[in-house]
Amino acid sequence: MTPSDAPQSRWSDLDRPPLNVPALRRGLLREGSLWTALDVVGSTGSTNTDLAARAAGLTEGTVLVAEEQTAGRGRLERSWTAPARSGLFFSVYLSPTGVPAERWGWLPLLTGVAAATGLARSAGVDMALKWPNDLLVTVAGEERKTGGILAERAGDGVVIGIGLNVSLRAGELPAPTAASLALAGAVSTDRETLLRGVLRSLEHWYGRWCDAKGDAGASGVQEAYAAGCATLGKTVRAQLPGDRTLTGEAVAVDGDGRLVLATADGLREPVSAGDIVHLRGIGGGLT
Repeated sequence: MTPSDAPQSRWSDLDRPPLNVPALRRGLLREGSLWTALDVVGSTGSTNTDLAARAAGLTEGTVLVAEEQTAGRGRLERSWTAPARSGLFFSVYLSPTGVPAERWGWLPLLTGVAAATGLARSAGVDMALKWPNDLLVTVAGEERKTGGILAERAGDGVVIGIGLNVSLRAGELPAPTAASLALAGAVSTDRETLLRGVLRSLEHWYGRWCDAKGDAGASGVQEAYAAGCATLGKTVRAQLPGDRTLTGEAVAVDGDGRLVLATADGLREPVSAGDIVHLRGIGGGLT
């Protein structure tokens, strides 16, 4: 077997080089930074699972990155898989001890704002958010999912995972509704640049939110999320727990991070959990 034939070789795909761990640490683990530790593993089942298992001994700001995830998880126990080094698959551990626990539900939405704004700058791609935790790009005039966020309580904090398709080619996509930054015309698909951009943006937004004691309005997180949310202004169908379905226009994201639907009977119903399907309308983007 030649090096180019070996699937695990660092030379097996020159368009997808491995991450430079020392360079990432130099750029992110600086004095006064939120980020306190960063490790990269070649392959693991799920970075969220790995960090959650170690939560009792973690310091806030621990980052775990995988070059490949074999059992990545999204919301509703959906799986997330992609070729090695074709994306960013990482989790962070945060412990917002000065924030009331009832406001922690904003963390995945805050992470969405941070990821979208960070990627818009570092990849040069217009990003949008689908409530509650999907990252969207536009390919051939159609909104498609290029990333997702999963937040889970772990010990005294929260593990937040991000999965992002970076260099996937059309034939590698897991579904026709999926996309990658490359297919969306990114000016950069350098994963180190993108990871630094997302983590620095997350540090900024998390710092603002913590300074405001988790108040999404005072910190600007609620306004930023609404400005970039492609779900608002659309007619959507919400698949709710208990096999209940609700259809209406998404008109707001309230102070608790819930999606507010205006239904045909004139009611406004907040949705705190569920699977959202965009039916029609116009969305927004974060630039």
